[in-house]
Amino acid sequence: MSLLRKLCGDWTLLLPAITLSLLGILTMSTFGQGTSLASRQLLWLGIATLVYLGVSTLDMRFIRRTPVVMALYMLAFVLLAFLLLFAHPVMGARAWFSLGPVSFQPADLAKLALIALLAKYLSRRHVEIGDFRHIIVSGAYALTLTLLILIEPDMGNAIIFGMLWLGMMLVSGISKKHLAVLGLIGLVTVSLFWFEGLKPYQRARIISFVNPAADMRGSGYSAYQAKIAVGSGELFGKGIGYGTQSKLRFLPQYQTDFIFAAFAEEWGFTGVSLLLLMYALLFAQLAQIARAAATNFDAFFTLGVLMLFAAHVVIHISINLGLLPVTGTTIPFMSSGGSHLVLEFAALGIVTSLARHGRGATRDLSANEYLGG
Repeated sequence: MSLLRKLCGDWTLLLPAITLSLLGILTMSTFGQGTSLASRQLLWLGIATLVYLGVSTLDMRFIRRTPVVMALYMLAFVLLAFLLLFAHPVMGARAWFSLGPVSFQPADLAKLALIALLAKYLSRRHVEIGDFRHIIVSGAYALTLTLLILIEPDMGNAIIFGMLWLGMMLVSGISKKHLAVLGLIGLVTVSLFWFEGLKPYQRARIISFVNPAADMRGSGYSAYQAKIAVGSGELFGKGIGYGTQSKLRFLPQYQTDFIFAAFAEEWGFTGVSLLLLMYALLFAQLAQIARAAATNFDAFFTLGVLMLFAAHVVIHISINLGLLPVTGTTIPFMSSGGSHLVLEFAALGIVTSLARHGRGATRDLSANEYLGG
């Protein structure tokens, strides 16, 4: 292994991630015409890249050990619980710890913790996954964190947690009968949650999704402006820095929750196609690493990271296109924010490290894979 590769990790993962981040920074830049988060995001990109290089260089196989996995999960649980007790509401949600100019969202760490825990659980029981008991146990781990997220309230991240758990159960080989049971339980839960769990503004967002014209200046405003931005980009876009919906602030939160719409306005259908190709390359490489993984844990962890990114991309773009209600979901690597960017690069670093140090090992396909180290 060359020194350059050892220091720089896997370029097939790093280059798409950096490219996507730079596209996001270009989109949020105002080019001196107003307040921009681009310079701060560029700093976060530098930090995140260093985190990736550092993590990918280390031997991260210790993350396979049960005590490490459970410690990470409990840390995420405690941080989410502390949010509800000590954090100040931001836009109606207790989702961030603010440390001066820096804000940290524990939900980002919790996603990584859940991926590691499910990877550990499924790697030891994937042959026995036909037993419904394992679905209940793994679901309880995911539901515990999801409920804490819902209480904040943060509907977008709660949906991500649910999709992450369901996706990992599907790749583990869940039976169609059990899947149907889960679908029925989910339908009943959603029905109850509509009447008892949703905040009034969240119900208004869903209603405005069904009929955006009902409240064009209120709950339906953001979704309507996002669709205008995407449609106005046409084939080649308006040009970098010339997006009127975003730069003139008709489109709210265009640097975070609606950055795809802002990008589509400036880059058009051609740019969006290139953007989706970049995500596809990243996802394809993650899938290839999972197929060649040395252990079941490595495979499940890598697939979990892939599913996490894919869920964010699908939900974010669907919201921006008016296909889903507005839930305030970021898109990986592009949206403004430091904590999620660092965790995303850290996740890629762990995948790279596991792949590198597991090349000499053989995947254990037994029902009880020992990964205690």
